[in-house]
Amino acid sequence: MKNRVVITGIGIVSPIGTGINSFKNALFQGHSGIKFIDELANLNFACQVGGIPEISSSPFINIINNNELAEADTAIKYAVLAGIEAWSSAGFKIPSNNSVLTNNNTGAIIGSCYTGTEIFVRKMYPLICNGNVKKLGSQIVEHWMPSGSAAALSKILALSNQTTSNSSACSTSIESIIMAYERIQSKKAKVMLAGGTDPYSPYAWAGFDSMRLLCRKFNENPKSASRPMSNSAAGFVPSSGAGVLIIEEYEHAKSRKANILAEIIGTAINSGGQRNGGSMTSPNSLQVINCITKALNQANISGEDISLISGHLTGTMADSIEVSNWAKALNLKDNFPYINAPKSMLGHMIGAAGAVETIAAVLQLHEDFVHPSINCEDLHPEIKKIWDQNKIPHNIIHNAGLKYIAKAGFGFGDVNSCLILKKFE
Repeated sequence: MKNRVVITGIGIVSPIGTGINSFKNALFQGHSGIKFIDELANLNFACQVGGIPEISSSPFINIINNNELAEADTAIKYAVLAGIEAWSSAGFKIPSNNSVLTNNNTGAIIGSCYTGTEIFVRKMYPLICNGNVKKLGSQIVEHWMPSGSAAALSKILALSNQTTSNSSACSTSIESIIMAYERIQSKKAKVMLAGGTDPYSPYAWAGFDSMRLLCRKFNENPKSASRPMSNSAAGFVPSSGAGVLIIEEYEHAKSRKANILAEIIGTAINSGGQRNGGSMTSPNSLQVINCITKALNQANISGEDISLISGHLTGTMADSIEVSNWAKALNLKDNFPYINAPKSMLGHMIGAAGAVETIAAVLQLHEDFVHPSINCEDLHPEIKKIWDQNKIPHNIIHNAGLKYIAKAGFGFGDVNSCLILKKFE
């Protein structure tokens, strides 16, 4: 028999709040974290808005300096702050650096698309080009490597199960969660830190700007820029931060009387093969539907059981396609679930998006509310044809009666991932 898997801790670094309480309050209020960024304007970006977290207020900020991470890549700092908050919120203590004991049944899978980009461009490249390799310092590799987040958390928390990183475009950190889930379900670990991180970096965002995928019509009104499901959506808004969850075997959590936030009951990962309408940048809808259907089947529920869909919805032409795919995958004719778009407030956090949005889903499930989707009062006409407009809330809904939430991520390379979360009872 496979192990049951639950979520017992969460940690967040995001443009709408660093720390769970500030993040949750922003979800309640429908607060946008998007702002004008002078550096993007100075670099002649067409899109000059984005989301950047403020981390100085984190109660765990001293951990950065105490573990020689002050010079580390921004994404590693984000991940460490989110990871330590998740660890602490789950009721675990940070071990002493002097202890020889290790957590053999605990590991970390922290995904990313751009960890290392900032430190590489701003520090490594200039020094190397000027022949100053010796000035890079002895810690440059650990401060730059894509697996640096998991490695740093392994050091701080004495993790000695699998510690690794994955990268799969915008599907990255939902895949991290699924990989952690599968490791625990198959009895290879008891506890896993899972999530994703990506830095603020014009060098990471420039490619999207050159592809004309970013919103360039709202530079003078940043908080209105991210517009998933809107008829006036004009591209996605880039953003940064990290989200980490504590994924735990149920009996292990029960034995230590942990506060269980949600249960993971279904997962699926696939790819569209860049066929049947799928490409490097567009989804194969048949395989998107297949991914969602597999997650539902593993959860042993029907589409009509879903209370809320936390969409991938980015503010691009793909939004109406995604909503159509959800309707087909869930086999909906009427009695639609709620659907909301976290990116309307957060922007698109790239490799961190799935984990941060899963944390938002966990909070909604645990506390029984549906956060609003902002900036979509002018709902896209194709979405109006597909979905009950009353189930796309523009204001917070309390006492929503949530039982099951579906969360998905879709990314470049025609990749898909889906989670089914259940309210823990």
